[in-house]
Amino acid sequence: MTGNVSPAPTNLHGTERVRLAVYTGFASSGHAPSVPELAALTGLAPDQVRQELHTLHGSHDVVLNPRDTDQIVMAHPFASVPLGFAVMGARTLWWGGCAWDSFAIPCLLKDEPDVLVATRCPSCDTPHAWVVGRDAPPQGDQVAHFLTPMRRVWDDVVHTCGNQRLFCSTGCVDTWLHKTGQERGYVMDLGTVWRLARDWYTGRLEPGYTRRDPASATAYFSEVGLHGSFWGLPD
Repeated sequence: MTGNVSPAPTNLHGTERVRLAVYTGFASSGHAPSVPELAALTGLAPDQVRQELHTLHGSHDVVLNPRDTDQIVMAHPFASVPLGFAVMGARTLWWGGCAWDSFAIPCLLKDEPDVLVATRCPSCDTPHAWVVGRDAPPQGDQVAHFLTPMRRVWDDVVHTCGNQRLFCSTGCVDTWLHKTGQERGYVMDLGTVWRLARDWYTGRLEPGYTRRDPASATAYFSEVGLHGSFWGLPD
């Protein structure tokens, strides 16, 4: 993989070099780079790479496997484990971390004009696929259901992302909630998912990226048409 990914700029501090190497590795290959690969890409010793990965985990820039912290589970919008979505570009296949992240991948990767996002309805197992690009939302009557409110996203982020899914209809959402004993979260149409994804990760592949603070995040949610306490917004 290292032959296909440019080394991280050496004028950046160690944490940022590792962050960029993780993201560019995922973007180019669809896979999480290993500690030895990150060491080769950044010029850092493996133990320093591990230290920087723990720093990035603490800042929510990556998600590490708690049973093997050398392994990167997620670097949003990319995932190294299947969570319900496959995202196919011209030459690369990614696991999408959730509906939000799957729709975000073509918006983040400017060399991909569009991607094919494929999943199955969690309720009835019907397969669905959409061509998702940057210019307009995909067509369809399907809906997304997000289970976990934003204030609790990082309690268990893998569980959160694994339950941001696309369903055939609100009827399928209701059937799934009854079957699983879950409380209803937030339901939105495909256009709203696409608007949520379109600019959420802008700049993440560039040096100096910083995550949105809570105020800018809630402002963004409002701008794309979300509402209610689920998003930290008025009803």
